[in-house]
Amino acid sequence: MTREGDHHKRPDPLLVHHNPLTRAILLMIGTISLILGILGIFLPLLPTTPFLLLSAACYARSSRHLYTYLLNHRVFGPYIYKWRVEKRIPLRIKIYAIALILITVNITIFVLDSSIFVAKILVIFIALAIITYILRFPS
Repeated sequence: MTREGDHHKRPDPLLVHHNPLTRAILLMIGTISLILGILGIFLPLLPTTPFLLLSAACYARSSRHLYTYLLNHRVFGPYIYKWRVEKRIPLRIKIYAIALILITVNITIFVLDSSIFVAKILVIFIALAIITYILRFPS
């Protein structure tokens, strides 16, 4: 499963679907999710970790090779592994995520027309919900 020199992580037991259509759909969703996760690194409006977790879940059920590659990736692998095994978010990632959320919310509120008060309240509510969700998990 892993080559010599790869990380010592071993993938979770895989439940690869036998149906080729299901595998193709999961592979497509996983790939789109991975692209969105990568874009999320650079765009503060897109979250990275949820998309990476979705990619890992889809790949675990569609492609052993891609799932193992994603888990052993030097950048993405540790975050996915920590989440799947330890159910925790590193403190550095929590701080980074919350800071980006706050920056994005402030920019959004500033840019929105003052007559769109309901939208501003909705943006604040969603941000608070996401921040609360992130803080629920141990570091």
